[in-house]
Amino acid sequence: MSEPNQLARLLSANPFFAGLGDPALQAVARLCVTRSLAPQEVLFQKNDPADALYAVRRGEIRIATGTAEGRQLTLNLLGPGDVFGEVALLDGHPRTADAVATEPTELFVIRRRDLLDLLSQQPEVAIALIELLCKRVRWMSERMEETNFLPVPARLARRLAALADDYGNEIQATQEELAVFANTSRETVNRQLQAWKRDGIVQLARGRIRLLDRPALDVIADVRTERE
Repeated sequence: MSEPNQLARLLSANPFFAGLGDPALQAVARLCVTRSLAPQEVLFQKNDPADALYAVRRGEIRIATGTAEGRQLTLNLLGPGDVFGEVALLDGHPRTADAVATEPTELFVIRRRDLLDLLSQQPEVAIALIELLCKRVRWMSERMEETNFLPVPARLARRLAALADDYGNEIQATQEELAVFANTSRETVNRQLQAWKRDGIVQLARGRIRLLDRPALDVIADVRTERE
């Protein structure tokens, strides 16, 4: 499969680009170049100019930020098929976190200047992207509502389920990282994980969580009526 066709397939699976339609996706994908990263090589740092969109072809990217205590905190782990930087591709604002390869990684790259040239030549693609941005705003509103109204167990269960969908039932994440994912404290995450361990839902090890009962976790993730 050629690189543009492979990128078009990845973009079509991304919620942000899925609604573009095949002609627009192909036009965007034809802009792609590739970039390879060595383990621990920095792709970008916080406050760098946001000048490109990336899709992981192979390997893994760690999105992280620094804490007040000087530690690096993982916000997300991105693997093959994941697309990131889509909003920054359009608004050009500085990066809000660091991106570092955790292993040999190959990326598809679409440069912002190339996309803007395409949009000036093909207004129908620009219109489609505006519609997609509106959908993203709605999605962000739903996530804010989730944070404000769902109880911590449901939020944590959703984050674990999402990580399991990407990486399997053996999840490598610290409790501090999970606290960021679920917008809560590390102590709260620890108490909840220990309760799920007693219930046979998870198995805990240092920096790792193994899901033993995914259906039970999915039931917890679907709770919508309780408040914290």
